[in-house]
Amino acid sequence: MNLEFVTEPALDPALMVCPHCGEEERIWIHSQQERRFKCASCQRTFAESRGTPLFNERYPNWVIILVLKLLASGCPVQAIVFGFELDERKVAEWQQAAGEHAQRVQQTHVCQEQLAGEQIQADELWSKTQFGPVWMATAMAVFSRLFIWGAVGVERQTWLMARVVAKLGAAVRRGVPILWVTDGYGGWEQAIRQVLRTPAYTGKPGRPQLRIWSELHLVQVVKRKAAGRLVGIERRLRISCWDVAQQLLCRTQTQLGVFNAACIERLNATFRTWMPALTRRSRMLTHRTNLRNRSSLTNYPQGLRYRPFSWLAGNWGANLHTEVGASVTIQLHPVSAVDLG
Repeated sequence: MNLEFVTEPALDPALMVCPHCGEEERIWIHSQQERRFKCASCQRTFAESRGTPLFNERYPNWVIILVLKLLASGCPVQAIVFGFELDERKVAEWQQAAGEHAQRVQQTHVCQEQLAGEQIQADELWSKTQFGPVWMATAMAVFSRLFIWGAVGVERQTWLMARVVAKLGAAVRRGVPILWVTDGYGGWEQAIRQVLRTPAYTGKPGRPQLRIWSELHLVQVVKRKAAGRLVGIERRLRISCWDVAQQLLCRTQTQLGVFNAACIERLNATFRTWMPALTRRSRMLTHRTNLRNRSSLTNYPQGLRYRPFSWLAGNWGANLHTEVGASVTIQLHPVSAVDLG
């Protein structure tokens, strides 16, 4: 029986960048057994796992990778502790490190003004803790199925949405029309009007007027219910004009339809499925808000697993690169929305 996940992949110096001097080309294999490289420029060695969640761990890499895969697939922590005979705190530490690393990857590769002509959908979900509900705001690109950013807060207020909007502002390309679709909650519009604006210089003394981006088009989808049943859906144009918004809708959806927030709602439902602590009725209530924030970091590897699209940085399914240049050996295979149901 051949267990492929136990076998270490071959060392490839072409994927490495020296974390000491930034050299990219003259990197050689220093030790196959210890899996270390040597930089010909600064004559210093470094581990293959430098800058990844696998660095300086006393466990085999395949154990950490397998545990993270199980966590990303919704496996309970207690089942992992029982099966691998690990300490629960060690599993939580790996989850925290993987989430923070995926968040840095998201910041480095996604929030770089590369999204152009996209439809953005934003929504929020809530879950229970032992000290009250906690809200999570998320946003994604519809056509590429790219999870862009998420934030956690104790209350559903404008500042929580503003954190997500700020990252989205760093991810989209200026000067290209972009469509933004949200639900009826007004916090998204307030956050957009506060964050996505630029000063209009007129040459006159005094503080220039801040104007919202001219390429932004915002549509709200308001659902009306009576006695717990849906009776109607109203679509409101809050920013810009209907004609351009309709053109962006036809361009960014594979099938003709109407303005909706179905994609982000489906993604949030996927998060609830994979993370038991996010379900609305659960016996796994988290004890503290920082634990829920730690669990929310799992959204970033979940989002990369949901739909990493290839034109950002090459083959995302094979290797991801951090800001220090080390290669990530955790395999994150792309999954389409159809596969996730």
